[in-house]
Amino acid sequence: MYILLAIVILLILSSIKQVEQYQRGVKQRFGKFVKMVDPGWRIIWPVIESMHKVDIRVKAVEVPYQETITKDNISCKINAVIYYKVADAAKAFLEVENFLFAVSQLAQTTMRNVCGELSLDELLSNREEAANRIKNVIIAHASAWGVEVGSVELKDISLPEDMVRTIAKQAEAEREKRAVIINSEGELKAAQNLADAARILESSDGAMHLRTLHSINDISSDQSNTVVFAIPLEIMRAFQKFGGQIPPVIKQ
Repeated sequence: MYILLAIVILLILSSIKQVEQYQRGVKQRFGKFVKMVDPGWRIIWPVIESMHKVDIRVKAVEVPYQETITKDNISCKINAVIYYKVADAAKAFLEVENFLFAVSQLAQTTMRNVCGELSLDELLSNREEAANRIKNVIIAHASAWGVEVGSVELKDISLPEDMVRTIAKQAEAEREKRAVIINSEGELKAAQNLADAARILESSDGAMHLRTLHSINDISSDQSNTVVFAIPLEIMRAFQKFGGQIPPVIKQ
């Protein structure tokens, strides 16, 4: 009697299985799916029942470098990181043999296909669009496995050395182009300002004379200099009007 009771107690204790909070259990009876098992202690009878635990936490899986050829026939290597989790543990266990391996392989082939549809400039300048296209393709297939894809991030795009040098030369030429444009715009603005100033001085009576006096005041502080300047046109006309002699230059 005691032996039988001990066997029953031992059988019950061995039948208790613990499902963690971050897990879901897939319970089967006689090889058929019965139900999903929530976290906690559960009794799984030996021989007739079995349970497989599935981790439902978000997983970050790095996709190794994949060699691909872009739309404009440029060879490059690209790798990425995929963030996903199991949304339906039953499908993840029953519909695919190894969902971790399946998602990784799907991501690799999808990356090569998507990069082959984009030019190198599109791939380098708009990684987010390429990542979204990869994500959409993975979601379309992985949803049937009970896997929910959160995001896909492109980590690195590796180019051949000669292509890196070509891109660097192109970037340098673009910077020089912008510098020349900015310099020419500055010269054009300065020329416009000088032209405006000349028109104002020409149209205003006595403006040139005032400008000359201002210049004399600026340079008169240094007594060691000898400055030779022409008499303003207004003064020369005044001498002509009154019949005076026109001195050619004045020394100061």
